[in-house]
Amino acid sequence: MKNNVLNEAREHYSAARRLAIKEYNKYASKGESGYLPSLEGVIKNTDIVSEVNLGIVEIPLKKVVGTYSHLRSLSFARNFMPLLNENTEMQTKWVNLCAAHLEEGIRDPIKVYEYLNWFYVVEGNKRVSVLKYFDAYSIPADVTRIIPKYDENNHDIKIYYEFLNFNKITGLNSIYFSKKNRFNRLLKAIDSLNIESEAFKENRYKYFERYIYIPFREIYISLGGKNIPITTGDALFEYFKLYGLPFIDTSKEEVTQRIRLLIPELKSLSNVDYANIQTSPLEVKENLIQTLSTFVIPKKKLKVLFAYAGTIESSGWTYAHELGRQHIEEVLKEQVSTEYVENVPFGEGAYNVFKDLAEVGYDVIFTTSPIYHNETLKCALEYPDIKFFNCSEFSPYTQVNNYFGRTYEPRFLTGLIAGALTKNNKIGYVATSPSHEVISSINAFSLGAKLVNPYASVYVVWTGDWNKGDKSIDADKKLIELGVDIISNMTIDVNHPVTKMFGVYSMLTSINSETQKPEKYYAAPIWRWGIFYEKILKSVLNEQVKNITDIFTGTNKSYNFWWGIDAGVLDIYYSKNDVPEETQKLVEFMKRMIADGLYNPFTGPIYDNTGMLRIEKGDTATYEQILSMKWYVDNVVLLET
Repeated sequence: MKNNVLNEAREHYSAARRLAIKEYNKYASKGESGYLPSLEGVIKNTDIVSEVNLGIVEIPLKKVVGTYSHLRSLSFARNFMPLLNENTEMQTKWVNLCAAHLEEGIRDPIKVYEYLNWFYVVEGNKRVSVLKYFDAYSIPADVTRIIPKYDENNHDIKIYYEFLNFNKITGLNSIYFSKKNRFNRLLKAIDSLNIESEAFKENRYKYFERYIYIPFREIYISLGGKNIPITTGDALFEYFKLYGLPFIDTSKEEVTQRIRLLIPELKSLSNVDYANIQTSPLEVKENLIQTLSTFVIPKKKLKVLFAYAGTIESSGWTYAHELGRQHIEEVLKEQVSTEYVENVPFGEGAYNVFKDLAEVGYDVIFTTSPIYHNETLKCALEYPDIKFFNCSEFSPYTQVNNYFGRTYEPRFLTGLIAGALTKNNKIGYVATSPSHEVISSINAFSLGAKLVNPYASVYVVWTGDWNKGDKSIDADKKLIELGVDIISNMTIDVNHPVTKMFGVYSMLTSINSETQKPEKYYAAPIWRWGIFYEKILKSVLNEQVKNITDIFTGTNKSYNFWWGIDAGVLDIYYSKNDVPEETQKLVEFMKRMIADGLYNPFTGPIYDNTGMLRIEKGDTATYEQILSMKWYVDNVVLLET
């Protein structure tokens, strides 16, 4: 029996070595090292603040990625399979370990260093190799944690410090994320679980790992997740955003089906293509056959639905989109029929509404607020034949088309006015929440103010909610108490003429120092949603907007419409009576420059409010930089909420 086990182990070594050679060649063909990474090389020139021994910990083998020393790393390929020839000491020891594993299992702990939640082996490389070959999940290890110095500008280290807090509370190290703030959101979700199992009531985190995370991972890997270059934690988080934690009131079959639908979207997340952004309207072309066919067989009208977050009478945002729908009814009345639904609730309620609408049989559904993005995606996954459009900034998902405007362009122009007209150089700005779109708008506004007034500072207050008038009023009061003499996004009287024309419920206003109320209504960015919707629907009618398959990747692509002043979908309103004529000339000149592509508000040099140079002199920010903006220019002051 012993010989039989050894013979079987030798066969496994041969198979493992073939896997090693294949893995090594894969990297060598790209000019990269095919050997295991070594911690000695990884932390070279890194400022380490401490080493902490964690004792014996069960660690996931997928997180064991290298050796401590460079010399030992040369015996293994990157997948931890053995590279050395047969009839070597390596083979003998590997085979004996393999035989021991087949007979009784490997139980002895290895010794490792942990750095950024990856593990590097000091003792036990061959044990790791054997267990990885058999696709074991975990191994006991004596862990020493190496902690780097915190670096605000290092994305990986910032995430790692979030993990340290999560790990301290939960004791879990099997899950990891590639983006910030996800550990905290997951922790809140786990803490809210209703644990009925007596065995896990005292440790809900182990319950999460055993009954939620590991089963999710098994399904995800079985459906091809291992080939998607994101962490399993990232995949779980995307699932969580749409459906909540898996296996909570859902069967394994239902979870499996949801993950299967989500897989193409996860692939797109791993390969974000900013080149797919449509920065100008598609050129609508109708060939002769299509034109002639309309005389023979009339085309069926496109059935379009607009989903509104508020009511037309009470919400400026909704009213502006309704003006756009009315425009469509006028200019495309022979080709399109439209309907709308108001007051769509948030969260799960929105999904239920969208699903009911999808069942009605609409061809196109516009969900007109960023707050509906996840619910729109969730519904689009289930109804791939319907064209869903969500009004939000760039998104890499394949089933939902996004449309929004380059809002930073008109914000820059209103900033010019604010900078020219402030008397005490203190300008207020009311903002909802720090999304990339909001941040780029704040920065552009501030750059506009700075261009005409290098002494002007912009004070930002967050409301935390885009649809709560009382929070906006509170923000206005806070800025007025600070002494600003101009406020951007000041809540205005709904009877103002610009409200009826464009749906604008907030403007750039001056503040009367005695009454502490708006005195003059200077300006506001305006949307022309009718033009936006007309151009999109004409493209749909000509079958130019649809989910297409990339012949190289085999994945679907959606359109991200991100149009600006040049497309006519964004503009600026300003008072011809209250804005001085010379300032009007400057605004009109800069608007033409932006529309003609001759000027970009994000032209360097631009420093952030920590003094870091973000955009070099003579350079302009790329679309990717604007769409992922997380910093503030140097004349922005963020106020505590």
